[in-house]
Amino acid sequence: MEVSVLNIKGQETGRKVTLNEAIFGIEPNDHVIYLDVKQYLANQRQGNAKSKERSEISGSTRKLGRQKGGGGARHGDINSPLLRGGARVFGPKPRDYSFKLNKKVKALARKSALSYKAQENAIVVVEDFTLEAPKTKEFVAIAKNLKVDGKKTLFLMADTNNNVYLSARNLQGSEVMEANKMNTYKVLNADVLVITEKSLQTIDGILK
Repeated sequence: MEVSVLNIKGQETGRKVTLNEAIFGIEPNDHVIYLDVKQYLANQRQGNAKSKERSEISGSTRKLGRQKGGGGARHGDINSPLLRGGARVFGPKPRDYSFKLNKKVKALARKSALSYKAQENAIVVVEDFTLEAPKTKEFVAIAKNLKVDGKKTLFLMADTNNNVYLSARNLQGSEVMEANKMNTYKVLNADVLVITEKSLQTIDGILK
């Protein structure tokens, strides 16, 4: 699949790049996409819900009443889960929701996500660019020139570009990410992918 390379003014440069069929042209596998997205979302969970157990409640350990002859249930101390202000039985504890996925599964999921975007013609290739200073106004102008303003857009850059990142940080719906940190969730969550020429080489390198 050939795609024209644009400059930041939205004009064609006269060059074309061929998207790697092994990455952008495969039959998408929905199940591995589900697994990779599930892992990504699970990793975002803190899992720090916690309730106090009996031994952690601050209160007297004096036995409230005698063991027998009271005409009711036997009670221990005031920290009992049966009493108001007592502990909780089998309450939540801090836990880790993350789980392992094989590298090949994750790679296939990212290829499947990129292939979906290629099928939807939702990939824009732009020549490598940078900004001399963090300027949101300049970034907005670039998005307008590329006709991706008003859409959820993921910009994939080859290297860490702090000025571009800071320029896009305040814009709702625009995100800048290094190509080697790309993940399935971010790709699918975007309406359009804007990929720099150098980023294509990075993607080829990590997903070959």
